[in-house]
Amino acid sequence: MNIIKHSVEELKDPTGILEGDRYEFELGIEVPEEDELFTEEGLYVKVIFVVDENGPRIVQYQFIEENTNRLLDFALEEDEEALVLDYCQQNL
Repeated sequence: MNIIKHSVEELKDPTGILEGDRYEFELGIEVPEEDELFTEEGLYVKVIFVVDENGPRIVQYQFIEENTNRLLDFALEEDEEALVLDYCQQNL
């Protein structure tokens, strides 16, 4: 999995209940054709990334088919999750 583009937006909590800073990343990814994630429509991962007293972390993510906005039921592998976490930290 390669991250080829991203956008990021800070999420505001109007209630003040949630602690820390929250960001929504949309990470455009490319995967090899032989990968089970591959789709000709393109893929991105929507990530909710939090920075608080416990440190930076991913609290939620979803794989989404780019041209159709269809949710895909896949999980990040351990090395992919580490890649996404590092990428979000570096591009905040």
